[in-house]
Amino acid sequence: MDIVEFREYCLSLPEVEETLPFDYTTLVFKVGGKMFAVIDMDEPDHFVVKCDPERAVELRERYDFVTEAWHFNKKHWNSIRLDGADDDFMRREIRHSYMLVVMHNVTPKALRERILLLNRQ
Repeated sequence: MDIVEFREYCLSLPEVEETLPFDYTTLVFKVGGKMFAVIDMDEPDHFVVKCDPERAVELRERYDFVTEAWHFNKKHWNSIRLDGADDDFMRREIRHSYMLVVMHNVTPKALRERILLLNRQ
């Protein structure tokens, strides 16, 4: 997966917006106004996704291409190298991050329910 495929996959998820809140090179993907994925356009060698804390530790211990995300809460965010993981793994982790944010951070409840309904279709 390259940055183009990464971007296309993130944008294919319901209610996702692409933003540049930090600078002109850091793409941030949000659902319900909350971040779930980040990638740098200048150095697209890794991306950052939110992760369940127990799963985050398990993935870091199991795969050398998964590390704590620099400049993010290490308990909740992983960095994944694009050259280490296969496409299915990356899509699974992006989707895990997306769903984690939908379930725990998206408000109001009506928006969360609409997103969950769209994900079932």
